[in-house]
Amino acid sequence: MENHKNVTEFVFMGLWENRQVELLFFLLFLLCYLAVLMGNSIILVTITCSHLIEQPMYYFLCHLSLMDLCYTSTVVPRLIRDLAATKKNISYNECMTQLFTAHLLAGVEIFILVSMALDRYVAIVKPLHYMIIMNRKRCHVLIAMAWAVGFWHSIALLLMVLSLPFCGPNHINHYLCDVMPLLKLVCKDIYVVSILVIANSGMVVVAIFLVLVASYILILYNLRTRSSAGRRKALSTCSSHVTVVVLFFVPCIYTYVLPAGSENKDKEISVFYTVIAPMLNPLIYTLRNSEMKSAMHKVWSRMSHSELNK
Repeated sequence: MENHKNVTEFVFMGLWENRQVELLFFLLFLLCYLAVLMGNSIILVTITCSHLIEQPMYYFLCHLSLMDLCYTSTVVPRLIRDLAATKKNISYNECMTQLFTAHLLAGVEIFILVSMALDRYVAIVKPLHYMIIMNRKRCHVLIAMAWAVGFWHSIALLLMVLSLPFCGPNHINHYLCDVMPLLKLVCKDIYVVSILVIANSGMVVVAIFLVLVASYILILYNLRTRSSAGRRKALSTCSSHVTVVVLFFVPCIYTYVLPAGSENKDKEISVFYTVIAPMLNPLIYTLRNSEMKSAMHKVWSRMSHSELNK
């Protein structure tokens, strides 16, 4: 605790300096958060209460929705509170907890997206062996690996930040405790630490994004031999995945690849992966998915009938 003895709390500068703008966005982000809760809860209930949970694609989608709910809940409620508050303070311990939790859940989400891409690759490139390769045991292993890798990533970042001295000032130019804005408050040379953070977060995100892009290029290449109906169905599913991947990864790459000292728009860009992507994911996966829409209709009809029978 000696390293940060002069700083017991941090103060967020928030997204905007203008009080009227903040009150306007208080209502907007509140509505966005309610949309995240409702949309992802509907997906969770629909999949777990229907036959879709038996299919690997929807098994992973269920976990993705759970991560969206948890990840958004570590960031957005405090953001909403701070938009209405005059003082946006957070204690040192709460700040470190938010840093660890947000990176843990984001890390898990990234590797769930990788698992979903693997699932689509096997389904399209090796359809005859799909159920053997993507059996339930392997799906469980992939989710366990996602949690293990997410934990390793977040604990490495946390231990790195805990070892840094914070002597003041304590104003974070952001709306959440993230590693890049925190590095700007460290009272020692951060060149080496900045490189380590870029390697831990930025380069890893870039590498995973390139792997995902390569997998979808291979999928498109293999679709050449399919019938037009098969191509349409596969492209509809893959386009949903690609949209989610781009919405999540591109802002992350922008935020974590640039050095900590650079004046970038990271706090504005981070809204895409903390609020917008989790809000749009349910729409992306349901609007163009007839199976989801059909299952949703059956589940909610069944629920309404059981309520009436009471």
